[in-house]
Amino acid sequence: MAIDTSDFKNGMAIYLDGEVCSIIEFQHVKPGKGGAFVRTKLKRLKSGSTIEKTFRAGEKVDQAFMEKVKKQFLYRQGDEVVLMDLDTYEQEPVPEAEIGSQAKYLKEEMEIQALVVDGAVLGYDLPNFVELEIAETDPGYKGDTVSGSSTKPAKLETGATINVPYHINVGDIVKVDTRTDSYLERVSKK
Repeated sequence: MAIDTSDFKNGMAIYLDGEVCSIIEFQHVKPGKGGAFVRTKLKRLKSGSTIEKTFRAGEKVDQAFMEKVKKQFLYRQGDEVVLMDLDTYEQEPVPEAEIGSQAKYLKEEMEIQALVVDGAVLGYDLPNFVELEIAETDPGYKGDTVSGSSTKPAKLETGATINVPYHINVGDIVKVDTRTDSYLERVSKK
């Protein structure tokens, strides 16, 4: 189905150069001289890479119908993760590389979405925010900011490493943004 740039919405899937891309963000720009255009940031669903593309206002593109299928992460098995379809209860092993860099945040029983276009899974979406326990980090000391930075590395229960403020300790539950790999806040204290 052909749509034009005025129909763009965040999360919408379109065909671009034979690939399916998801619109991360877009901005309509009307310069003083010349025609209006739309600046976009797109994510290639197959590779997970992001690109920036500018469209002329009113330019037509083909929309891809993207179905989001709920899956549940069960466990890791070598370099694969086992997911269960929450509608059919079928279990399927998926190479961890297909999940992408966010795979490090997978926790047992976590719900994720498989992005399906034309019957093929093109990628997976994890929740934007997850709450995970700190498994390892150096103890924080009051006034310990001599090094000039106010963060320290911490290993989460899933094995991922992020930077956290000095007051965070082992056993604390923290909220993490999976899109930027950044600490947001402490949810509960040990």
